[in-house]
Amino acid sequence: MEVTNDNTCGWIKDLIPRTNIETLKSNDDCDWLVIGAGYTGLSAARKLAQLHPNQKIILVDAQLAGEGASSRNSGYLVDTTLNDGFTSNKELESYKKKTDIYDLGINIVKKFINEHQVDCDWNECGKYFASSKVIDQEVLANFSNTLSKLGFENNLFFKSDLSKKLGTSFYNVALHTKGGILLHPGKLVRAMIDVLPNNVILYENTSLLSWNKNKDNISCKFKNGKITTNKIIFATNGFLKSLGIKRNYNFPITLTASMTRPLNDNEYELIGKPKEWGVLPVRPMGATIRMTKDRRILIRNTAEVHNPFKMIKSELDKRSINQKIGIKKRFPQLPDNIVQSSWSGIVSRTRNSSQIFDKIDKNIFVAGCYNGSGIGVGTLFGEQIAIKASNENSDEIKTIEARSKPTWLPPQPFLNLGVKTRLLYERLRAKTEI
Repeated sequence: MEVTNDNTCGWIKDLIPRTNIETLKSNDDCDWLVIGAGYTGLSAARKLAQLHPNQKIILVDAQLAGEGASSRNSGYLVDTTLNDGFTSNKELESYKKKTDIYDLGINIVKKFINEHQVDCDWNECGKYFASSKVIDQEVLANFSNTLSKLGFENNLFFKSDLSKKLGTSFYNVALHTKGGILLHPGKLVRAMIDVLPNNVILYENTSLLSWNKNKDNISCKFKNGKITTNKIIFATNGFLKSLGIKRNYNFPITLTASMTRPLNDNEYELIGKPKEWGVLPVRPMGATIRMTKDRRILIRNTAEVHNPFKMIKSELDKRSINQKIGIKKRFPQLPDNIVQSSWSGIVSRTRNSSQIFDKIDKNIFVAGCYNGSGIGVGTLFGEQIAIKASNENSDEIKTIEARSKPTWLPPQPFLNLGVKTRLLYERLRAKTEI
């Protein structure tokens, strides 16, 4: 599993490059091996180190730790999501279970940043579900009713108020939910790397080629060595399928995003000097938009079935054009040449938008597939899968395991055909929102 990411992610470029990079160069062994050093793997390794201070823990990533999906998302720590398709009281109960998990995720991230005094541009400003289509007012009114039943504070806004709050007259209706948090994903995951305990060894740029179980041990083959371990936790999220983990229950989707340079004082005044905000689309394939703390505009308006291991620059450039158009539609008064960075990233999806949290064998565990909510849920699942793998329990595990389990997916080529068809349908429905 060798991943080649573009090196143009705006969040990552904000960070000082790390110099303490260690790659596996010979055979090694350990008590615990964690594959994947994003939010989930870092949290799992950190928790294992706390639970087993005298044991050896190895954490491995195919690229630089934290520089996959963990740094490449839009920076939303979500309390609620809109596109869950619930229509009955039974489904409302499932939605409540999902929001309980989101709440636990928010709390565990908040606990981490408070404990380690992390500066990740944390902003408890909530988020908007917004649409340019007046007809979507009905969708948002129904969603507002659902959220109110569950005790979530929310408010509907319309064009004139939205224009003042967002600095754009593009949107006609939006529902604001108070509990969501905006942050800098790169700064958060870098902090998780910096505080790894001493009994955690981190190997980066170390791709897992194959693995197998032999009696009570697990052997993992890498390009320049082999690691033998007693227990293993897979935390590769969008790449679980490629490692043969829960292959009939998850699939990767490739997203691309662009971010502008910081707006200058004149440009910022032209759009009304709005405070930091985040917009999620009402229609599934619409654009995610953010105004960041430092006056940059981020847009993500693509989701597709694509080779998850690499996107060449020419393909990324094509998608960046769509993002420049999306920014111009919303902010026509701004210059054409303000996009500073574009990048790709991978999310993992399941058929019913549930997450993977499983004991596969007595010494093999997996957590992943967060359906776009990986900051909080990924951090939570990493900690809790470490507890589960240590043969312990917690109230959080009980909440996680009360959720609906991921449902079975059809085999290839039917899966890709079905996903592509669905994405095309949603893209057509949301074409004005891109």
